[in-house]
Amino acid sequence: MECADRGYIKELQTARLKETVKRCYERVPFYTRKFDEIGLKPEHIKTLDDIKEIPFTTADDLKDNYPFGLFAVDKKEVVRIHGSSGTTGKPKIEGYTKNDLANWTEIVTRVICMAGGTPDDIAQIAFGYGLFTGGFGLHYGMENLGAMVVPLSSGNTERQIMIMQDFGSTILVATPSYALYLAESMEKMGIDKSTIKLRLALFGGEGHTEAMRAKIEEQLGILATENYGLSELGGPGFSGECIKQQGMHMAEDMYVSEIIDPDTLSVKNMGETGELVMTSLCREAFPMLRYRTRDITRFNDEPCSCGRTSMRMDKIKGRSDDMMVIRGVNVFPSQIESVVLSVKEVEPFYEIIVYSEGYMDRIEVRVEFSDAALLDDYKALEQLRAKIQHRLRTVLNIDSKVTLVSPGTLPRFEGKGKRVIDKRNK
Repeated sequence: MECADRGYIKELQTARLKETVKRCYERVPFYTRKFDEIGLKPEHIKTLDDIKEIPFTTADDLKDNYPFGLFAVDKKEVVRIHGSSGTTGKPKIEGYTKNDLANWTEIVTRVICMAGGTPDDIAQIAFGYGLFTGGFGLHYGMENLGAMVVPLSSGNTERQIMIMQDFGSTILVATPSYALYLAESMEKMGIDKSTIKLRLALFGGEGHTEAMRAKIEEQLGILATENYGLSELGGPGFSGECIKQQGMHMAEDMYVSEIIDPDTLSVKNMGETGELVMTSLCREAFPMLRYRTRDITRFNDEPCSCGRTSMRMDKIKGRSDDMMVIRGVNVFPSQIESVVLSVKEVEPFYEIIVYSEGYMDRIEVRVEFSDAALLDDYKALEQLRAKIQHRLRTVLNIDSKVTLVSPGTLPRFEGKGKRVIDKRNK
């Protein structure tokens, strides 16, 4: 499939698109209503170009149908649930049938192979396991390939390094920022890179610059590749770099993708930059039509020197909304605002500082306390700070620094305020 004729790929996409549209219309009330509102019927979709007649699906639609409203099968057919952060603090939930998991495993295995992974490798997975799709996605792909999987999950850096040395891990699966942190920790511990057997890294969960990639490759003595996916469309596996590192090859038999102008919503031409829109072609439990990812990129349909014929996409250049990706976790300012507004001892003003510390992205939330008398009560201030920090941890699923400031300290805005200050090393 990775080297299939372009004409065959288009024929396959067309056939699968028709099936998916029919499935969505007949089995998902949300799509039935959306189609009926504009007089669209499944039989109207005859070519790939007709996809532009289908309404978009957004993150708000997932929120409004939480948790199982967009499922196209009975819950008894769903064998796995995953999800990612939503704007309200509740996750965007996705379901998988056994066949969905098999297809997911297949495309992740392709990503691993194109990056240079083999059955002889020992893969150390430093992604978190749980609702987040990254850990499980790469785990099953590695097992399917025949590699030995070490499912360490994230964190506990000294243990990560010990296992890496003792087991002879050859592949690292992690966020790029964590890989840099590992490299820095090894240096501080006096561990020479020549004493470890790492040769390859598969990065996901967050973007990174070419300069950052080069630094990681030099410090760890590896080849580092990037892959892309999102929970709403099934997790990692949608695209990934081959060893040529000239763009991420897309799983076109499983998805139809478009680039749109995020303002006019019109479809852009090949090679133009815009927002990525994805339609799943084979998902049984949770099919998705024209999902607006909010990620900015562009496509390249020229043949790759690796021999694969699949279309490629560039690194994600940014977002068309205000979502931040912090250590692989989606964070929305609206989530932080909801926490601030739920605490009666503070004013409804806040400031979010995003910064780098030891190659790791971190968040500081600055909040005004209401009662100036608290300035003389350190214990009460500390209890308030700890309460806010705990609530943020519960909602965001990552730790954040909380700083309490005096009443009237934070800036006030007329109209839309700038509440996020990004100080990360670019």
